[in-house]
Amino acid sequence: MKTEERFLEEGRREQEGMARFLADLISTPSLSRRENAVVQRIGEQMTALGYDEVTVDGFGSVVGRIGHGPVHIVFDSHIDTVDVGDPASWRTEPFKATIEGGVLFGRGASDNKAATAAMVHGAALIKRLGADASRFTLHVVGTVQEEDCDGLALEYLLTNTILGAEVVVLGEATNLDVYRGHRGRAEFAIHTRGRAAHASAPERGVNAIYRMQPIIEQIEGLNDRLATDSFLGKGTVVLSKIEAQTPSINAVPDGCTIYLDRRLTIGESVESARAELEALPAVQEGAATLELLRYDGTAYTGLTLSIDKYFPTWVVPEDHPAVRAGVEAAERALGRTPNVGRWVFSTNGVSSAGRLGIPTIGFGPANEVYAHTADDQCPLDHLPVAAAWYAAFPAAYLAAAGHGSS
Repeated sequence: MKTEERFLEEGRREQEGMARFLADLISTPSLSRRENAVVQRIGEQMTALGYDEVTVDGFGSVVGRIGHGPVHIVFDSHIDTVDVGDPASWRTEPFKATIEGGVLFGRGASDNKAATAAMVHGAALIKRLGADASRFTLHVVGTVQEEDCDGLALEYLLTNTILGAEVVVLGEATNLDVYRGHRGRAEFAIHTRGRAAHASAPERGVNAIYRMQPIIEQIEGLNDRLATDSFLGKGTVVLSKIEAQTPSINAVPDGCTIYLDRRLTIGESVESARAELEALPAVQEGAATLELLRYDGTAYTGLTLSIDKYFPTWVVPEDHPAVRAGVEAAERALGRTPNVGRWVFSTNGVSSAGRLGIPTIGFGPANEVYAHTADDQCPLDHLPVAAAWYAAFPAAYLAAAGHGSS
């Protein structure tokens, strides 16, 4: 039996153990900036599975190492989750894994703890089955704060702790296919100013909300005119939040702010997105100001990192060795040719590929349509398949990238 086939066979033997580990991760809430308990649990699992080294970086991400070869490969799955939302919308208890019909439900199942369980176990299969790990160093990473600011923690790791990474594999949900990119995004705020007055005499003031009204209408129209790409899809802009500043309910508001989520396809940038918004007639006529938002994130370790909320678009060519290796790993370990696609949402790839230029692909259990929903879930039979793929990828990548055996 080929090594890759043994990975899948062994992964199936470990399915129950992976499911228990995933259940533990789900029952350990890990909202962004509060991931310390789940970091500890992942570290314990890595140690029990025989990892060569387990560490936690300064920003709080957990890193398990296997091997000591010259080619550095990074497997990344973020370990924080969004909150529950309305508890009444859940059929199951969010922070308790529930299994129904071979599917495990719970917050973080699809985004992204199923990948963590499969990655941690899959990488360990390399050592357990005696596969050659002398030519690469595999870093299995559980990153923090991705839901608050995608890419921040992984970029810190790749520029401070794991230097010289040659390829990154993201575990974000792909439904067991290989993904190679997604749209970027930027977060803007638009501000209008008015003049406060008593609400009994509105003619004495200038209502900042009314000044914002035509801007909102023109942003909705702008969305229809944005560029599109045959692979990544269309650029979009969404008004996601609105605020008003007013002395009281009985006053004319003197300030209004709207927040925009701007998804960027091929050919778009933060500069072009800003220029399109600033060129809107209502923005100019209303003397509105545009702001690119900034993120300041203090980790549970106490370290604070800051970054502009611009997350670059990225795509890896379909004939790149990383993509070819991803397809080859599926064919060898799983016995099928996967689809090659892209995510609709954003991932840590905005930093690894978008900012740092490190070739990045994705392979993960579960379907992204369940991310952030009250139906958050992962089929249990995805776990051994994903684990086998993660075990098979390093050797497939070395071959595809032309790294000889000597």
